[in-house]
Amino acid sequence: MNVVLFGATGMIGQGVLRECLLAPDVDRVLTIGRTPTRVQHARLREIAHADMWNYLPIDDQLRGFDACFFCLGVTSAGMSEADYSRVTYGITIAAAETLCRLNPDMTFVFVSGAGADSSERGRLMWARVKGRTENAIFRLPFKASYAFRPGAVQPMHGERSRTAAYRVLYAITKPLLPLLRRLWPGQVLTTEQFGRAMLFVVRHGAPKRVLESSDINALVPA
Repeated sequence: MNVVLFGATGMIGQGVLRECLLAPDVDRVLTIGRTPTRVQHARLREIAHADMWNYLPIDDQLRGFDACFFCLGVTSAGMSEADYSRVTYGITIAAAETLCRLNPDMTFVFVSGAGADSSERGRLMWARVKGRTENAIFRLPFKASYAFRPGAVQPMHGERSRTAAYRVLYAITKPLLPLLRRLWPGQVLTTEQFGRAMLFVVRHGAPKRVLESSDINALVPA
């Protein structure tokens, strides 16, 4: 299996990259982003790409992949809907359309969020944009496509969020997350589960396209 990974420097992306490199059936991992991960591995190759809305300059390097794990994302805090859409919808769909054209037999997995609004008409701006992005991905003729909608995610192997506010939040809640996982199994995922679940849906598929935390946990229990 050959995998393209976006957002490999973020907390979830770090966990997904780790699981990809540990998986014996993953032959090659390509990360695409503005900054390198600094991870060294024989099966890992990285492309530093500044214009995340345009992939024509690297078209020839994006062929021959079986899966894309799209973990890139930003917080909507302080952003207008237009600016948040430009990043969340614009970058995701530019990448998805390119990869679908070059790899029609690909499975595309998008990290969305709990509460994403598939109707695209709800009150919450970020939820509308996430829902619109999910819907656009599902319209593309990939072999298969999924939206993962996590709520709370526990970092497991030194993964850290790039967002300062989230780092503070995770530092405060770190002692509570294992307890919450015991009290509400399936509602708090780990970065390890996240990566394994992404690989699972490429290998075996899933019963539905939109996977909430409980659905992801059912695929790969902690």
